[in-house]
Amino acid sequence: MHIRTEFPYETQREDVRIPLPDGTLLYARVWRPVTEEPVPALLEYLPYRLTDWTAPRDWQRHPWYAGHGYASVRVDVRGHGCSEGLPGDEYDATELADGVAVVNWLAQQPWCTGKVGMFGISWGGFNSLQIAALAPEPLKAIVTVCSADDRYDNDVHYMGGSVLAVDMHAWAATMLAFVSRPPDPFFVGEKWREMWLERLEAVEPFIHTWLAHQTRDDYWRHGSVCEDYGAIDAAVLAVGGWHDPYRDTVLRLVEHLPADRVRGLIGPWSHQYPDRGLPPGPAIGFLQETLRWWDHHLKGEETGVMKEPLLRSWISESHPPATVYAELPGRWVGDPAWPSPHVTPVSYALQGAPVQVRSPQHTGLDAGRFFPFGNDADLPPDQRAEDAHSAAFDFPVPDGSGPLEILGRPQVTLRLRMDVPFGQAIARLCDVAPDGSSTLVTRGVLNLSSRHGRDRADAWPLGATEDVTFALNGIGHAFPPGHRIRLAISSAYWPWIWPQADSVGFTLDPVGSALQLPLRERTSDDTIAFADPEQSEPLGVSYPAPLDEPRPERLVVRDVAKGEWRLEVDPRYGGTRVYPDGLEFMEDAKETYTIESDDPLSARTRSDWHLRLHRPELGWDVRVDTRSEISCDAADFVTWNEVVCREGDEVVFHRTWERRVPREAG
Repeated sequence: MHIRTEFPYETQREDVRIPLPDGTLLYARVWRPVTEEPVPALLEYLPYRLTDWTAPRDWQRHPWYAGHGYASVRVDVRGHGCSEGLPGDEYDATELADGVAVVNWLAQQPWCTGKVGMFGISWGGFNSLQIAALAPEPLKAIVTVCSADDRYDNDVHYMGGSVLAVDMHAWAATMLAFVSRPPDPFFVGEKWREMWLERLEAVEPFIHTWLAHQTRDDYWRHGSVCEDYGAIDAAVLAVGGWHDPYRDTVLRLVEHLPADRVRGLIGPWSHQYPDRGLPPGPAIGFLQETLRWWDHHLKGEETGVMKEPLLRSWISESHPPATVYAELPGRWVGDPAWPSPHVTPVSYALQGAPVQVRSPQHTGLDAGRFFPFGNDADLPPDQRAEDAHSAAFDFPVPDGSGPLEILGRPQVTLRLRMDVPFGQAIARLCDVAPDGSSTLVTRGVLNLSSRHGRDRADAWPLGATEDVTFALNGIGHAFPPGHRIRLAISSAYWPWIWPQADSVGFTLDPVGSALQLPLRERTSDDTIAFADPEQSEPLGVSYPAPLDEPRPERLVVRDVAKGEWRLEVDPRYGGTRVYPDGLEFMEDAKETYTIESDDPLSARTRSDWHLRLHRPELGWDVRVDTRSEISCDAADFVTWNEVVCREGDEVVFHRTWERRVPREAG
């Protein structure tokens, strides 16, 4: 990583409050070049607190953009951080309308040319797309990283129509802890306590809403730009990573948006900006790449960015299974259109007699993290144990043929017979080496009640045989000669997928079943290259060593006599850090997922968060403790949440919520 200290422009920074039409003030931090000439503005807009949680990351890129002639602006969403107002649901109409107002406000400032770009990763990438679909006139271009165009089927809530137990729970619990944090008196003054208590009274756990909408209804259509790609007028640079769950959005955007207004980039990365150097690499000079995008679309300069292939993507070479890779071997390829003329779908028929698939409920414990962030235990380990709990079909890669490269979304057609009304099928594609080790390449899920559409829940006719077809997540991968391509089919995948009440599996008939792979001809793409990563000077946050021995990132515990499996996860978001302005920030979280091998109704999740914000010079010391749980019976999900907030030793807020939510598609 190159740390840049000299730029074409000197820069200045100020914190401002942006007025909304209803009088609410949003807290913003503005980095600007020192110049008398107006410049375009870049906006990053999200709820994650610019004064502390994202501050280290913000310092890596906003000053860099300012040094290259842009006003780079970081804004906290209403009801979060130091912004006024009350928090709402994620991407609700108020958040998006506020975002449009911010875009228009920026365009009207005397230091702005009137042209605005938006960028962000995850939440900030989501609302960049969604605000672009509202088409405010000043918004000319966006860079959306690790985001989704489909809030139902490509987000943290549902996958293939099934409840995503791992992140439906974990992210709802995380946001409950995050939204309960107070404004910082260092920035908002004495009114911080009043603002905090007003927010806490408005808090409602997201899980109540998310579980109440188990099919693709109007709630999920809101904010899903896939409903109308034509609404997006801005130019879109869509960026993803093969180890990020949102990468399929890049493929859909380059397919459905006009080719003169979109480019796609997919690397080997996790859920991170591609310049941060977090595993897996290689990292690229992403800030330089986006500068080409901004200079072209906001300044009218010819940078060659629109002469790049429509889609640039990384094809990984075969690699042994591991939970972390500093860098993956592979190469960049370019495709002029999507679907690509270089990619041909090829079907592989399954062989053999009908097989009963009745996977133990703990199948899936080796799935890895739903959101890899570059930590040591994020990625899936060797899949041999998972393969043993599945129906596996192998296809040898012949010697002498060269590697078989795939790029895109594999697809499976399965002929199934089921004797219960509900169930789910999970397909994993693995690369099996001659020594038997099995590396997960990609996977897909289908809730069998959503086989006719994600907007409905159709029970399976008892004893009937039907063909179902579903896609796996997109991937770029090369299977070498001598390896085997393995398709593994299971009926359980905990804790990613919440098990159905009558989860007894199904009978799979290979006759009529097939795997379809998007085979890509090997092309020479030596012209695709990126600069080395560089960023602006870091903020200077320090990370004190923990007082206690750190617990494992992912720990699996088996109670042999009880038949119970427990997965304990430390999400490792940030831990304890001390900021240059004196803020001491402590963060500790633990997630627990428990299930018995033969009982789908034993599934339960728990998340505990402990946060402390301390400013010794102000005598300010607050704590937030939350606990979130989900369990189930045959008829309902049962959720329980608790928030306890303290100022010093005084409990200033304590509330619990318990809900029973009928199990429909879930």
